Amino acid sequence: MTANTTVLAADTNWSIIGPNMLRAFGDTLWMVTVTMLFAGIIGLAFGMLLFVTRRSGLLPSGPLNTFINVLVNFIRPIPFIILVAVMGPITLMVVGTTVGSNAAIFVMIIAASFAIARLVEQNLMAIDPGVIEAARAMGASPWRIIRTVIIPEALGPMILGYTFAFIAVVDMSAMAGYIGGGGIGDFAIVYGYRAFNWEVTIAATILIIILVQAAQLLGNWLSRKIMRR
Repeated sequence: MTANTTVLAADTNWSIIGPNMLRAFGDTLWMVTVTMLFAGIIGLAFGMLLFVTRRSGLLPSGPLNTFINVLVNFIRPIPFIILVAVMGPITLMVVGTTVGSNAAIFVMIIAASFAIARLVEQNLMAIDPGVIEAARAMGASPWRIIRTVIIPEALGPMILGYTFAFIAVVDMSAMAGYIGGGGIGDFAIVYGYRAFNWEVTIAATILIIILVQAAQLLGNWLSRKIMRR
């Protein structure tokens, strides 16, 4: 008779697992919030520069536009888990370690910044050129056009773009568990997948789904409210 080699998880002790899962969820919220704060600003700056430095832009600059384009095209396609490894030496130099939540946040900011830059550029490209030309004909300065025309015109679609970026960052935070980044992804791997406890894995997955759905609903609501003005 052959031995039964199936590994079964013991009954889940939610009095211990529950608080740990909530702490991990809080860690995920922290990582995502910090990443979106910094990457949102950096990505907006790069995306705006890509738009205004085009040949037909407000501040045309071929060399600067080409440099940013090459940089975005170089970083953006790299899968996050590979970017973590490639950025190892830089992460060590800046953060002082290549493991843990701070290291994960640093790489997440880099990855998200260039993704957001492209999203911002694409949304700005959808603006009616006639609106910008009208402002230029009235003698408005480039900064005034950016502040009073470009950003208000693109704000609604950009909110949807940032919502998409938020969801992508949540996905990154889950993968950060593989480098000990903490958060709900690390929790699901340690207490769920590696412990063969599918109950914990499913519970962690549901928490992530709730977070993503809440962000999507909020983004859709804000975008509709702004575009109806």
